[in-house]
Amino acid sequence: MSDHTVSAPLLHSSTHLSDSDHDHAPEPHVILTVDDDDGVHQLPNGDDHQLVTHISEVDDNPYAFLGAKRFDMPRSTTVDPFRNNTPRIEGVYEWFKIVVCLPLALVRLVLFGFSLMVGYVATRVALHGWKDKQNPMPKWRSRLMCVTRFSARTILFSFGYQWIRRKGKPAPREIAPVVVSNHVSYIDPIFFFYELFPTIVASESHDSMPFVGTIIRAMQTSFDSSFEFWNPVYSASECLVHISVIKTLKLLMPSPFLQVIYVNRFSPTSRKHAVGEIKRKASCNQFPRVLLFPEGTTTNGRAIISFQLGAFIPGYPIQPVIVRYPHVHFDQSWGNVSLGMLMFRMFTQFHNFMEVEYLPVVSPHENQKENAVRFAQRTGHAVSTALNVVQTSHSYGDVLLLAKALECNQENPSLYLVEMAAVEAAFHLSSLEAVEFLDVFLSMNPDSKGQVEIHDFLRVLRLKSCTLSEKIFGFIDMQKSGKITFKQFLVGSAHILKQPLFHQACESAFTACDDGGKNYILEQEFRYSLMLSLPGLSSNEIHGLFTLFDTDHDGKISKADLIACLRRYPLLIALFSPCVLQQTCP
Repeated sequence: MSDHTVSAPLLHSSTHLSDSDHDHAPEPHVILTVDDDDGVHQLPNGDDHQLVTHISEVDDNPYAFLGAKRFDMPRSTTVDPFRNNTPRIEGVYEWFKIVVCLPLALVRLVLFGFSLMVGYVATRVALHGWKDKQNPMPKWRSRLMCVTRFSARTILFSFGYQWIRRKGKPAPREIAPVVVSNHVSYIDPIFFFYELFPTIVASESHDSMPFVGTIIRAMQTSFDSSFEFWNPVYSASECLVHISVIKTLKLLMPSPFLQVIYVNRFSPTSRKHAVGEIKRKASCNQFPRVLLFPEGTTTNGRAIISFQLGAFIPGYPIQPVIVRYPHVHFDQSWGNVSLGMLMFRMFTQFHNFMEVEYLPVVSPHENQKENAVRFAQRTGHAVSTALNVVQTSHSYGDVLLLAKALECNQENPSLYLVEMAAVEAAFHLSSLEAVEFLDVFLSMNPDSKGQVEIHDFLRVLRLKSCTLSEKIFGFIDMQKSGKITFKQFLVGSAHILKQPLFHQACESAFTACDDGGKNYILEQEFRYSLMLSLPGLSSNEIHGLFTLFDTDHDGKISKADLIACLRRYPLLIALFSPCVLQQTCP
Protein backbone atom coordinates (compact mmCIF):
# COMPACT_ATOMS: atom_id res chain seq x y z
CA MET A 1 0.00 0.00 0.00
CA SER A 2 2.97 2.30 0.45
CA ASP A 3 3.36 2.75 -3.33
CA HIS A 4 -0.16 4.08 -3.76
CA THR A 5 -0.52 7.73 -4.76
CA VAL A 6 -3.48 10.02 -4.75
CA SER A 7 -3.88 9.59 -8.51
CA ALA A 8 -3.48 5.81 -8.56
CA PRO A 9 -6.57 3.56 -8.66
CA LEU A 10 -7.30 1.52 -5.58
CA LEU A 11 -7.20 -1.66 -7.70
CA HIS A 12 -4.32 -2.15 -10.13
CA SER A 13 -5.25 -2.85 -13.72
CA SER A 14 -3.04 -5.96 -13.54
CA THR A 15 -5.29 -7.55 -10.97
CA HIS A 16 -7.05 -10.49 -12.58
CA LEU A 17 -10.59 -11.46 -11.79
CA SER A 18 -12.10 -14.82 -12.39
CA ASP A 19 -14.91 -15.16 -14.88
CA SER A 20 -17.39 -15.45 -12.07
CA ASP A 21 -16.00 -12.30 -10.49
CA HIS A 22 -16.52 -10.30 -13.68
CA ASP A 23 -20.27 -10.44 -13.21
CA HIS A 24 -19.93 -8.65 -9.89
CA ALA A 25 -17.01 -6.36 -10.78
CA PRO A 26 -17.41 -2.76 -9.70
CA GLU A 27 -17.77 0.09 -12.19
CA PRO A 28 -14.47 1.50 -13.52
CA HIS A 29 -12.81 3.93 -11.16
CA VAL A 30 -12.66 7.65 -12.01
CA ILE A 31 -9.16 9.07 -11.70
CA LEU A 32 -8.97 12.68 -10.48
CA THR A 33 -5.86 14.78 -10.90
CA VAL A 34 -5.36 17.32 -8.13
CA ASP A 35 -3.30 20.41 -8.93
CA ASP A 36 -1.63 21.04 -5.61
CA ASP A 37 -0.29 24.52 -6.52
CA ASP A 38 -3.84 25.69 -7.37
CA GLY A 39 -2.68 26.80 -10.80
CA VAL A 40 -1.35 30.15 -9.62
CA HIS A 41 1.75 31.55 -11.30
CA GLN A 42 3.67 34.80 -11.06
CA LEU A 43 4.42 36.89 -14.15
CA PRO A 44 8.11 37.36 -14.97
CA ASN A 45 8.43 40.94 -13.77
CA GLY A 46 7.19 40.14 -10.28
CA ASP A 47 3.98 42.16 -10.43
CA ASP A 48 1.89 41.94 -7.28
CA HIS A 49 -1.07 40.71 -9.35
CA GLN A 50 -1.12 37.03 -10.12
CA LEU A 51 -1.95 35.24 -13.34
CA VAL A 52 -4.63 32.66 -12.55
CA THR A 53 -4.78 29.63 -14.86
CA HIS A 54 -7.01 27.13 -13.15
CA ILE A 55 -7.62 24.18 -15.49
CA SER A 56 -11.40 24.15 -15.20
CA GLU A 57 -11.56 27.91 -15.79
CA VAL A 58 -9.34 27.78 -18.89
CA ASP A 59 -11.71 25.26 -20.47
CA ASP A 60 -14.64 27.68 -20.20
CA ASN A 61 -13.00 31.08 -20.11
CA PRO A 62 -10.33 32.07 -22.67
CA TYR A 63 -9.29 34.99 -20.45
CA ALA A 64 -8.76 33.12 -17.19
CA PHE A 65 -5.00 33.51 -17.69
CA LEU A 66 -5.53 37.26 -17.06
CA GLY A 67 -7.52 36.59 -13.92
CA ALA A 68 -10.66 37.81 -15.76
CA LYS A 69 -13.85 36.23 -14.54
CA ARG A 70 -17.27 36.27 -16.11
CA PHE A 71 -18.69 39.79 -15.94
CA ASP A 72 -22.11 41.14 -15.11
CA MET A 73 -23.89 43.43 -17.52
CA PRO A 74 -24.93 46.80 -16.02
CA ARG A 75 -28.68 47.10 -15.82
CA SER A 76 -30.19 48.72 -18.90
CA THR A 77 -33.27 50.84 -19.53
CA THR A 78 -35.29 51.14 -22.71
CA VAL A 79 -35.63 54.92 -22.30
CA ASP A 80 -34.12 57.06 -25.05
CA PRO A 81 -33.69 60.49 -23.44
CA PHE A 82 -32.49 62.14 -26.66
CA ARG A 83 -35.25 61.27 -29.15
CA ASN A 84 -37.54 64.01 -30.40
CA ASN A 85 -41.05 62.54 -30.58
CA THR A 86 -42.26 64.62 -33.54
CA PRO A 87 -39.29 64.71 -35.92
CA ARG A 88 -41.53 65.05 -38.98
CA ILE A 89 -44.57 67.16 -39.84
CA GLU A 90 -47.58 64.87 -39.74
CA GLY A 91 -51.33 65.34 -39.78
CA VAL A 92 -53.75 67.66 -41.57
CA TYR A 93 -53.88 70.10 -38.66
CA GLU A 94 -50.10 70.57 -38.63
CA TRP A 95 -49.91 71.26 -42.36
CA PHE A 96 -52.89 73.62 -42.20
CA LYS A 97 -51.36 75.51 -39.28
CA ILE A 98 -48.02 75.87 -41.08
CA VAL A 99 -49.67 77.26 -44.21
CA VAL A 100 -51.71 79.74 -42.17
CA CYS A 101 -48.69 80.82 -40.10
CA LEU A 102 -46.22 81.28 -42.97
CA PRO A 103 -46.80 85.08 -43.22
CA LEU A 104 -46.50 85.26 -39.43
CA ALA A 105 -43.23 83.31 -39.62
CA LEU A 106 -41.72 85.95 -41.90
CA VAL A 107 -42.68 88.70 -39.47
CA ARG A 108 -41.20 86.72 -36.58
CA LEU A 109 -37.97 86.14 -38.49
CA VAL A 110 -37.58 89.88 -39.07
CA LEU A 111 -38.29 90.58 -35.39
CA PHE A 112 -35.75 87.94 -34.40
CA GLY A 113 -33.01 89.47 -36.56
CA PHE A 114 -33.80 93.01 -35.39
CA SER A 115 -33.73 91.99 -31.72
CA LEU A 116 -30.41 90.24 -32.16
CA MET A 117 -28.91 93.31 -33.82
CA VAL A 118 -30.15 95.64 -31.07
CA GLY A 119 -28.66 93.37 -28.43
CA TYR A 120 -25.36 93.30 -30.27
CA VAL A 121 -25.15 97.09 -30.57
CA ALA A 122 -26.05 97.60 -26.90
CA THR A 123 -23.37 95.13 -25.85
CA ARG A 124 -20.82 96.73 -28.17
CA VAL A 125 -21.41 100.08 -26.49
CA ALA A 126 -21.19 98.50 -23.02
CA LEU A 127 -17.91 96.86 -24.03
CA HIS A 128 -16.21 99.94 -25.47
CA GLY A 129 -13.08 100.84 -23.53
CA TRP A 130 -13.45 98.09 -20.91
CA LYS A 131 -10.65 95.53 -20.59
CA ASP A 132 -10.97 94.18 -17.04
CA LYS A 133 -12.05 90.54 -17.25
CA GLN A 134 -11.37 89.49 -13.66
CA ASN A 135 -13.75 91.80 -11.82
CA PRO A 136 -17.50 92.40 -12.19
CA MET A 137 -18.63 94.80 -14.89
CA PRO A 138 -19.16 98.39 -13.63
CA LYS A 139 -22.75 99.23 -12.81
CA TRP A 140 -23.29 101.72 -15.63
CA ARG A 141 -22.17 99.11 -18.14
CA SER A 142 -24.42 96.51 -16.52
CA ARG A 143 -27.39 98.87 -16.78
CA LEU A 144 -26.71 99.26 -20.47
CA MET A 145 -26.85 95.48 -20.78
CA CYS A 146 -30.53 95.67 -19.75
CA VAL A 147 -31.20 96.58 -23.38
CA THR A 148 -29.68 93.25 -24.33
CA ARG A 149 -31.85 91.47 -21.78
CA PHE A 150 -34.93 93.08 -23.26
CA SER A 151 -33.76 91.92 -26.69
CA ALA A 152 -33.60 88.37 -25.35
CA ARG A 153 -37.24 88.56 -24.26
CA THR A 154 -38.19 89.84 -27.70
CA ILE A 155 -36.38 86.88 -29.25
CA LEU A 156 -38.43 84.53 -27.07
CA PHE A 157 -41.56 86.35 -28.27
CA SER A 158 -40.51 85.89 -31.90
CA PHE A 159 -40.19 82.15 -31.34
CA GLY A 160 -43.80 81.97 -30.14
CA TYR A 161 -43.31 82.28 -26.38
CA GLN A 162 -45.72 85.16 -25.85
CA TRP A 163 -46.11 84.22 -22.20
CA ILE A 164 -44.17 81.87 -19.96
CA ARG A 165 -45.72 80.24 -16.94
CA ARG A 166 -43.62 80.42 -13.77
CA LYS A 167 -44.00 78.57 -10.49
CA GLY A 168 -42.02 79.51 -7.41
CA LYS A 169 -39.44 82.25 -7.20
CA PRO A 170 -35.67 82.48 -7.55
CA ALA A 171 -33.96 82.32 -4.18
CA PRO A 172 -31.86 85.37 -3.24
CA ARG A 173 -28.37 85.20 -4.63
CA GLU A 174 -26.94 85.28 -1.10
CA ILE A 175 -28.79 82.05 -0.26
CA ALA A 176 -28.27 80.10 -3.49
CA PRO A 177 -25.42 81.44 -5.63
CA VAL A 178 -25.60 78.43 -7.99
CA VAL A 179 -28.58 77.52 -10.18
CA VAL A 180 -28.90 74.20 -12.05
CA SER A 181 -31.54 73.26 -14.56
CA ASN A 182 -32.55 70.42 -16.83
CA HIS A 183 -31.70 71.16 -20.45
CA VAL A 184 -34.25 70.54 -23.20
CA SER A 185 -33.86 73.21 -25.86
CA TYR A 186 -31.65 76.08 -26.97
CA ILE A 187 -34.51 78.25 -25.68
CA ASP A 188 -33.48 77.45 -22.08
CA PRO A 189 -30.41 79.73 -21.88
CA ILE A 190 -32.23 82.57 -23.65
CA PHE A 191 -34.88 82.47 -20.95
CA PHE A 192 -32.37 82.25 -18.10
CA PHE A 193 -30.36 85.13 -19.55
CA TYR A 194 -33.48 87.28 -19.53
CA GLU A 195 -34.67 86.04 -16.14
CA LEU A 196 -31.47 85.81 -14.08
CA PHE A 197 -28.63 87.33 -16.14
CA PRO A 198 -26.34 84.60 -14.75
CA THR A 199 -22.77 83.46 -15.27
CA ILE A 200 -22.69 80.56 -17.74
CA VAL A 201 -20.10 78.37 -19.47
CA ALA A 202 -19.22 78.54 -23.19
CA SER A 203 -16.67 77.87 -25.94
CA GLU A 204 -13.61 79.79 -27.05
CA SER A 205 -14.69 79.40 -30.66
CA HIS A 206 -17.33 82.08 -30.09
CA ASP A 207 -14.63 84.71 -29.61
CA SER A 208 -13.81 84.85 -33.32
CA MET A 209 -17.46 84.88 -34.45
CA PRO A 210 -19.12 87.95 -35.94
CA PHE A 211 -21.47 89.70 -33.50
CA VAL A 212 -21.34 86.91 -30.89
CA GLY A 213 -17.61 87.19 -30.23
CA THR A 214 -17.95 90.85 -29.41
CA ILE A 215 -20.75 90.16 -26.96
CA ILE A 216 -18.75 87.38 -25.32
CA ARG A 217 -15.78 89.66 -24.74
CA ALA A 218 -18.16 91.99 -22.92
CA MET A 219 -18.78 89.25 -20.41
CA GLN A 220 -15.18 88.83 -19.11
CA THR A 221 -14.57 85.34 -20.41
CA SER A 222 -11.78 82.81 -20.42
CA PHE A 223 -11.85 80.39 -23.33
CA ASP A 224 -12.08 76.71 -24.25
CA SER A 225 -10.86 75.57 -27.66
CA SER A 226 -12.45 72.14 -27.59
CA PHE A 227 -16.15 72.87 -28.05
CA GLU A 228 -18.22 74.05 -30.97
CA PHE A 229 -21.08 75.39 -28.90
CA TRP A 230 -21.98 77.33 -25.79
CA ASN A 231 -23.42 74.76 -23.41
CA PRO A 232 -22.30 74.70 -19.76
CA VAL A 233 -19.65 72.58 -18.10
CA TYR A 234 -18.99 69.29 -19.94
CA SER A 235 -21.72 69.95 -22.56
CA ALA A 236 -21.76 68.38 -26.04
CA SER A 237 -25.18 68.62 -27.63
CA GLU A 238 -23.76 69.61 -30.99
CA CYS A 239 -23.10 65.94 -31.61
CA LEU A 240 -26.79 65.52 -32.42
CA VAL A 241 -26.72 67.83 -35.42
CA HIS A 242 -24.36 68.66 -38.24
CA ILE A 243 -21.47 71.04 -37.61
CA SER A 244 -22.87 73.50 -40.15
CA VAL A 245 -26.09 73.70 -38.15
CA ILE A 246 -24.11 74.38 -34.96
CA LYS A 247 -22.24 77.22 -36.62
CA THR A 248 -25.58 78.69 -37.63
CA LEU A 249 -26.73 78.41 -34.02
CA LYS A 250 -23.67 80.28 -32.80
CA LEU A 251 -24.53 83.16 -35.08
CA LEU A 252 -28.09 83.32 -33.77
CA MET A 253 -27.94 82.51 -30.07
CA PRO A 254 -27.87 85.36 -27.56
CA SER A 255 -26.43 83.14 -24.81
CA PRO A 256 -22.96 84.74 -25.02
CA PHE A 257 -24.54 87.91 -23.59
CA LEU A 258 -23.91 86.20 -20.25
CA GLN A 259 -20.82 86.19 -18.11
CA VAL A 260 -19.02 83.06 -19.13
CA ILE A 261 -16.70 80.42 -17.67
CA TYR A 262 -15.11 78.18 -20.31
CA VAL A 263 -13.84 74.65 -19.92
CA ASN A 264 -12.13 71.97 -21.99
CA ARG A 265 -13.77 68.73 -20.89
CA PHE A 266 -10.82 66.67 -22.11
CA SER A 267 -8.28 68.62 -20.07
CA PRO A 268 -8.06 67.94 -16.31
CA THR A 269 -6.28 71.28 -15.88
CA SER A 270 -9.08 73.13 -17.65
CA ARG A 271 -11.75 71.34 -15.62
CA LYS A 272 -9.96 72.19 -12.40
CA HIS A 273 -9.67 75.82 -13.49
CA ALA A 274 -13.39 75.93 -14.35
CA VAL A 275 -14.34 74.59 -10.91
CA GLY A 276 -12.09 77.24 -9.35
CA GLU A 277 -13.82 79.95 -11.38
CA ILE A 278 -17.26 78.65 -10.39
CA LYS A 279 -16.22 78.77 -6.75
CA ARG A 280 -14.70 82.24 -7.09
CA LYS A 281 -17.75 83.76 -8.77
CA ALA A 282 -20.23 81.95 -6.53
CA SER A 283 -18.46 83.22 -3.42
CA CYS A 284 -18.65 86.90 -4.43
CA ASN A 285 -22.06 88.57 -4.33
CA GLN A 286 -20.91 91.18 -6.85
CA PHE A 287 -21.01 88.53 -9.55
CA PRO A 288 -24.35 87.23 -10.81
CA ARG A 289 -25.54 83.69 -10.07
CA VAL A 290 -23.71 80.81 -11.69
CA LEU A 291 -25.96 78.81 -14.03
CA LEU A 292 -25.13 75.26 -15.11
CA PHE A 293 -26.96 72.51 -16.98
CA PRO A 294 -25.38 69.54 -15.17
CA GLU A 295 -26.74 66.94 -17.60
CA GLY A 296 -24.15 68.30 -20.02
CA THR A 297 -26.38 68.03 -23.09
CA THR A 298 -29.96 68.48 -24.21
CA THR A 299 -32.57 65.76 -23.62
CA ASN A 300 -36.21 65.40 -24.60
CA GLY A 301 -37.36 66.24 -21.07
CA ARG A 302 -38.78 62.76 -20.44
CA ALA A 303 -35.85 61.64 -18.32
CA ILE A 304 -33.04 63.12 -16.27
CA ILE A 305 -29.63 61.77 -17.21
CA SER A 306 -26.59 61.57 -14.95
CA PHE A 307 -25.33 64.86 -13.53
CA GLN A 308 -21.78 66.05 -14.10
CA LEU A 309 -20.08 67.32 -10.95
CA GLY A 310 -18.91 70.81 -11.94
CA ALA A 311 -21.76 72.55 -10.12
CA PHE A 312 -21.42 70.46 -6.95
CA ILE A 313 -17.68 70.32 -6.24
CA PRO A 314 -17.50 73.88 -4.82
CA GLY A 315 -20.09 72.89 -2.19
CA TYR A 316 -22.38 75.94 -2.34
CA PRO A 317 -26.18 75.78 -1.88
CA ILE A 318 -27.93 75.13 -5.19
CA GLN A 319 -31.38 76.04 -6.41
CA PRO A 320 -32.69 73.50 -8.94
CA VAL A 321 -34.97 74.81 -11.68
CA ILE A 322 -37.01 72.64 -14.00
CA VAL A 323 -38.15 73.59 -17.50
CA ARG A 324 -41.08 71.95 -19.29
CA TYR A 325 -42.36 72.36 -22.83
CA PRO A 326 -45.94 71.02 -22.83
CA HIS A 327 -47.10 70.11 -26.34
CA VAL A 328 -49.49 68.01 -28.38
CA HIS A 329 -48.33 68.22 -31.98
CA PHE A 330 -44.81 69.65 -31.82
CA ASP A 331 -42.03 68.45 -29.51
CA GLN A 332 -39.72 71.43 -28.96
CA SER A 333 -36.82 69.38 -27.59
CA TRP A 334 -33.55 69.50 -29.48
CA GLY A 335 -33.06 65.82 -30.24
CA ASN A 336 -32.64 64.16 -33.61
CA VAL A 337 -33.96 67.26 -35.39
CA SER A 338 -31.95 69.80 -37.35
CA LEU A 339 -31.81 73.34 -36.04
CA GLY A 340 -33.34 74.75 -39.20
CA MET A 341 -36.40 72.50 -38.93
CA LEU A 342 -36.74 73.23 -35.21
CA MET A 343 -36.73 76.99 -35.78
CA PHE A 344 -39.15 76.70 -38.71
CA ARG A 345 -41.60 74.71 -36.60
CA MET A 346 -41.34 77.25 -33.78
CA PHE A 347 -41.95 80.18 -36.15
CA THR A 348 -45.04 78.47 -37.58
CA GLN A 349 -46.73 77.77 -34.24
CA PHE A 350 -49.52 79.99 -32.96
CA HIS A 351 -48.02 79.70 -29.49
CA ASN A 352 -45.29 77.60 -27.89
CA PHE A 353 -45.81 76.61 -24.26
CA MET A 354 -43.05 76.82 -21.69
CA GLU A 355 -43.21 76.30 -17.93
CA VAL A 356 -40.46 77.11 -15.43
CA GLU A 357 -40.54 75.94 -11.82
CA TYR A 358 -38.10 77.04 -9.13
CA LEU A 359 -37.57 74.26 -6.60
CA PRO A 360 -36.47 74.56 -2.95
CA VAL A 361 -32.78 75.17 -2.39
CA VAL A 362 -30.64 72.06 -1.90
CA SER A 363 -27.76 72.61 0.53
CA PRO A 364 -24.83 70.33 1.30
CA HIS A 365 -25.10 68.63 4.68
CA GLU A 366 -23.45 70.72 7.35
CA ASN A 367 -23.08 67.94 9.92
CA GLN A 368 -20.99 65.76 7.62
CA LYS A 369 -18.57 66.10 4.76
CA GLU A 370 -20.79 65.31 1.81
CA ASN A 371 -18.93 64.57 -1.37
CA ALA A 372 -19.90 66.03 -4.74
CA VAL A 373 -21.28 62.72 -6.00
CA ARG A 374 -23.79 62.42 -3.19
CA PHE A 375 -24.70 66.13 -3.48
CA ALA A 376 -25.34 65.68 -7.22
CA GLN A 377 -27.46 62.57 -6.57
CA ARG A 378 -29.68 64.40 -4.09
CA THR A 379 -30.14 67.32 -6.47
CA GLY A 380 -30.84 65.01 -9.41
CA HIS A 381 -33.43 63.16 -7.36
CA ALA A 382 -35.16 66.46 -6.51
CA VAL A 383 -35.28 67.43 -10.19
CA SER A 384 -36.52 64.04 -11.44
CA THR A 385 -39.16 63.87 -8.70
CA ALA A 386 -40.48 67.32 -9.56
CA LEU A 387 -40.61 66.40 -13.26
CA ASN A 388 -42.08 62.97 -12.43
CA VAL A 389 -39.57 61.24 -14.70
CA VAL A 390 -36.91 58.58 -14.23
CA GLN A 391 -33.23 59.35 -13.81
CA THR A 392 -31.00 57.24 -16.03
CA SER A 393 -27.25 56.68 -16.29
CA HIS A 394 -26.98 58.17 -19.76
CA SER A 395 -24.32 60.82 -20.21
CA TYR A 396 -22.40 62.86 -22.75
CA GLY A 397 -20.75 59.64 -23.92
CA ASP A 398 -24.12 58.36 -25.12
CA VAL A 399 -24.50 61.49 -27.23
CA LEU A 400 -21.19 60.69 -28.91
CA LEU A 401 -22.32 57.11 -29.53
CA LEU A 402 -25.62 58.32 -30.93
CA ALA A 403 -23.79 60.74 -33.23
CA LYS A 404 -21.54 57.93 -34.47
CA ALA A 405 -24.53 55.69 -35.17
CA LEU A 406 -26.27 58.53 -37.04
CA GLU A 407 -23.12 59.18 -39.03
CA CYS A 408 -23.06 55.52 -40.10
CA ASN A 409 -26.74 55.66 -41.12
CA GLN A 410 -27.93 53.08 -38.62
CA GLU A 411 -31.65 52.33 -38.83
CA ASN A 412 -32.22 52.70 -35.08
CA PRO A 413 -29.37 54.72 -33.50
CA SER A 414 -30.87 54.51 -30.02
CA LEU A 415 -29.91 50.80 -29.93
CA TYR A 416 -26.33 51.94 -29.34
CA LEU A 417 -27.03 53.92 -26.18
CA VAL A 418 -25.38 52.10 -23.28
CA GLU A 419 -25.81 54.49 -20.31
CA MET A 420 -22.17 55.48 -20.36
CA ALA A 421 -22.14 56.88 -16.83
CA ALA A 422 -22.70 53.38 -15.41
CA VAL A 423 -20.24 51.78 -17.83
CA GLU A 424 -17.60 54.37 -17.05
CA ALA A 425 -18.05 53.92 -13.31
CA ALA A 426 -17.85 50.13 -13.54
CA PHE A 427 -15.03 49.78 -16.07
CA HIS A 428 -13.28 53.19 -16.08
CA LEU A 429 -13.83 53.46 -19.84
CA SER A 430 -13.73 56.90 -21.43
CA SER A 431 -16.33 58.13 -23.90
CA LEU A 432 -13.76 58.36 -26.69
CA GLU A 433 -12.75 54.73 -26.12
CA ALA A 434 -16.41 53.72 -26.29
CA VAL A 435 -16.78 55.48 -29.65
CA GLU A 436 -13.77 53.56 -30.98
CA PHE A 437 -15.37 50.27 -29.90
CA LEU A 438 -18.60 51.30 -31.61
CA ASP A 439 -16.63 51.91 -34.80
CA VAL A 440 -15.37 48.32 -34.62
CA PHE A 441 -18.83 46.96 -33.84
CA LEU A 442 -20.48 48.80 -36.73
CA SER A 443 -17.92 47.28 -39.10
CA MET A 444 -19.49 43.91 -38.17
CA ASN A 445 -22.70 44.93 -40.00
CA PRO A 446 -25.23 44.67 -37.15
CA ASP A 447 -28.79 43.83 -38.18
CA SER A 448 -31.85 46.04 -37.74
CA LYS A 449 -32.00 45.03 -34.07
CA GLY A 450 -28.40 46.11 -33.48
CA GLN A 451 -27.15 42.52 -33.13
CA VAL A 452 -24.13 40.78 -34.66
CA GLU A 453 -23.80 37.07 -35.45
CA ILE A 454 -20.62 35.07 -34.91
CA HIS A 455 -19.56 34.92 -38.57
CA ASP A 456 -19.48 38.74 -38.86
CA PHE A 457 -17.74 38.94 -35.48
CA LEU A 458 -15.01 36.55 -36.64
CA ARG A 459 -14.68 38.30 -40.01
CA VAL A 460 -13.75 41.65 -38.45
CA LEU A 461 -11.36 40.05 -35.97
CA ARG A 462 -9.80 38.00 -38.80
CA LEU A 463 -10.45 34.74 -36.98
CA LYS A 464 -11.44 31.37 -38.40
CA SER A 465 -14.20 29.33 -36.86
CA CYS A 466 -12.64 27.08 -34.24
CA THR A 467 -12.96 26.17 -30.58
CA LEU A 468 -11.01 29.19 -29.32
CA SER A 469 -12.85 31.73 -31.47
CA GLU A 470 -16.17 30.27 -30.37
CA LYS A 471 -15.07 30.64 -26.73
CA ILE A 472 -14.13 34.27 -27.38
CA PHE A 473 -17.57 34.96 -28.84
CA GLY A 474 -19.25 32.95 -26.09
CA PHE A 475 -17.46 35.02 -23.44
CA ILE A 476 -19.55 38.06 -24.40
CA ASP A 477 -22.63 36.16 -25.61
CA MET A 478 -23.79 35.56 -22.07
CA GLN A 479 -27.35 34.69 -23.10
CA LYS A 480 -26.00 32.08 -25.55
CA SER A 481 -28.31 33.43 -28.23
CA GLY A 482 -25.76 33.28 -31.02
CA LYS A 483 -25.86 37.08 -31.34
CA ILE A 484 -24.31 39.95 -29.39
CA THR A 485 -25.39 43.55 -28.87
CA PHE A 486 -23.10 46.56 -28.83
CA LYS A 487 -23.42 46.86 -25.07
CA GLN A 488 -22.25 43.26 -24.63
CA PHE A 489 -19.34 43.87 -27.00
CA LEU A 490 -18.42 47.14 -25.27
CA VAL A 491 -18.63 45.80 -21.71
CA GLY A 492 -16.82 42.56 -22.61
CA SER A 493 -14.01 44.43 -24.37
CA ALA A 494 -13.74 46.97 -21.55
CA HIS A 495 -13.69 44.18 -18.97
CA ILE A 496 -10.63 42.64 -20.66
CA LEU A 497 -8.94 45.93 -21.49
CA LYS A 498 -9.12 47.18 -17.91
CA GLN A 499 -7.78 44.01 -16.31
CA PRO A 500 -4.72 44.87 -14.17
CA LEU A 501 -2.68 42.27 -16.05
CA PHE A 502 -3.73 43.27 -19.55
CA HIS A 503 -0.78 45.53 -20.39
CA GLN A 504 1.63 43.11 -18.76
CA ALA A 505 0.19 40.28 -20.85
CA CYS A 506 0.73 42.38 -24.00
CA GLU A 507 4.39 42.85 -23.03
CA SER A 508 4.80 39.13 -22.37
CA ALA A 509 3.15 38.25 -25.68
CA PHE A 510 5.53 40.50 -27.59
CA THR A 511 8.56 39.11 -25.79
CA ALA A 512 7.47 35.54 -26.53
CA CYS A 513 6.88 36.25 -30.24
CA ASP A 514 10.03 38.33 -30.75
CA ASP A 515 12.54 35.60 -31.50
CA GLY A 516 16.04 36.91 -30.85
CA GLY A 517 15.09 40.19 -29.20
CA LYS A 518 14.97 42.24 -32.41
CA ASN A 519 12.17 44.49 -31.06
CA TYR A 520 9.89 43.49 -33.91
CA ILE A 521 7.98 40.39 -35.02
CA LEU A 522 8.18 38.97 -38.52
CA GLU A 523 5.27 37.17 -40.15
CA GLN A 524 6.91 33.75 -39.79
CA GLU A 525 7.45 34.32 -36.06
CA PHE A 526 3.88 35.54 -35.77
CA ARG A 527 2.67 32.38 -37.52
CA TYR A 528 4.63 30.12 -35.18
CA SER A 529 3.24 31.86 -32.09
CA LEU A 530 -0.37 31.71 -33.24
CA MET A 531 -0.16 28.04 -34.20
CA LEU A 532 -0.06 27.28 -30.48
CA SER A 533 -3.60 28.65 -30.04
CA LEU A 534 -4.99 28.38 -33.59
CA PRO A 535 -3.55 25.25 -35.20
CA GLY A 536 -4.32 24.70 -38.85
CA LEU A 537 -4.33 28.35 -39.93
CA SER A 538 -3.73 28.80 -43.64
CA SER A 539 -1.14 31.22 -45.02
CA ASN A 540 -3.88 33.65 -46.04
CA GLU A 541 -5.45 33.55 -42.57
CA ILE A 542 -2.08 34.18 -40.93
CA HIS A 543 -1.39 37.05 -43.31
CA GLY A 544 -4.79 38.59 -42.54
CA LEU A 545 -4.11 38.58 -38.81
CA PHE A 546 -0.57 39.82 -39.36
CA THR A 547 -1.91 42.75 -41.41
CA LEU A 548 -4.39 43.57 -38.63
CA PHE A 549 -1.58 43.78 -36.07
CA ASP A 550 0.87 45.59 -38.38
CA THR A 551 -0.85 48.91 -37.82
CA ASP A 552 1.80 51.01 -39.59
CA HIS A 553 2.02 48.57 -42.54
CA ASP A 554 5.80 48.32 -42.58
CA GLY A 555 5.92 44.53 -42.87
CA LYS A 556 6.73 43.89 -39.21
CA ILE A 557 4.96 44.20 -35.87
CA SER A 558 6.60 46.47 -33.33
CA LYS A 559 5.66 46.53 -29.69
CA ALA A 560 3.69 49.73 -30.31
CA ASP A 561 1.83 48.00 -33.17
CA LEU A 562 0.93 45.01 -31.01
CA ILE A 563 -0.28 47.10 -28.06
CA ALA A 564 -2.24 49.49 -30.32
CA CYS A 565 -4.02 46.57 -32.01
CA LEU A 566 -4.81 44.83 -28.74
CA ARG A 567 -6.18 48.03 -27.26
CA ARG A 568 -8.51 48.33 -30.26
CA TYR A 569 -9.35 44.61 -30.22
CA PRO A 570 -8.67 43.55 -26.60
CA LEU A 571 -10.54 40.27 -27.08
CA LEU A 572 -7.66 39.11 -29.32
CA ILE A 573 -5.32 38.86 -26.31
CA ALA A 574 -6.70 35.32 -25.94
CA LEU A 575 -4.69 34.32 -29.03
CA PHE A 576 -1.49 34.81 -27.07
CA SER A 577 -2.44 32.91 -23.92
CA PRO A 578 -0.06 29.95 -24.69
CA CYS A 579 2.80 32.42 -25.33
CA VAL A 580 2.08 34.32 -22.14
CA LEU A 581 1.87 31.13 -20.11
CA GLN A 582 5.15 29.90 -21.60
CA GLN A 583 6.73 33.13 -20.45
CA THR A 584 5.17 32.64 -17.04
CA CYS A 585 6.02 28.97 -16.66
CA PRO A 586 9.03 28.23 -18.91
